Amino acid sequence: KLIAIFALTLTASLASAADGDAPKEKYVDPNPWTHKTQRLDRNQLDKLLGHPEKILFIDVRRPDELTKLGGFPVYLSVQSKSLEDSLAYIPKGRSIITISNRAHRAGEAGDLLISKGYKVAGAVGVLDYQDAGGSLSKIAVPPPKVAAVAAASAVADTASKK
Repeated sequence: KLIAIFALTLTASLASAADGDAPKEKYVDPNPWTHKTQRLDRNQLDKLLGHPEKILFIDVRRPDELTKLGGFPVYLSVQSKSLEDSLAYIPKGRSIITISNRAHRAGEAGDLLISKGYKVAGAVGVLDYQDAGGSLSKIAVPPPKVAAVAAASAVADTASKK
């Protein structure tokens, strides 16, 4: 009887482990791609990453999306609603890759940049890149200033009492 219970437990554990290793269901974007900007897949982006000196990443997501999901190691952060007002700060000498979660905002941003004379290599979604096996960089959120100031003050008080 003990062997039967052990066998059932082992079988249940293996089944549970197999479920955890099951591949995720592939994301299917319900929105058609309607942008002039090319949507880049992981392989295309990885090729472009082979020449980082020629590329400028512009991430058009909100800061909370950047910290929650992660992104690429080096980028210019300009939210999509501020992009047109920031054109004077964007160099025209590099190919630009625009970034958003699933590439749609990045496609809109790429189309705007193309219309203003910028060279846009494509748009990429960080979630699409990650789903295809790419690695994202995570950004550590700094502590709130109030807590940081209080902590520094406590350290200074402790040091002065010694």
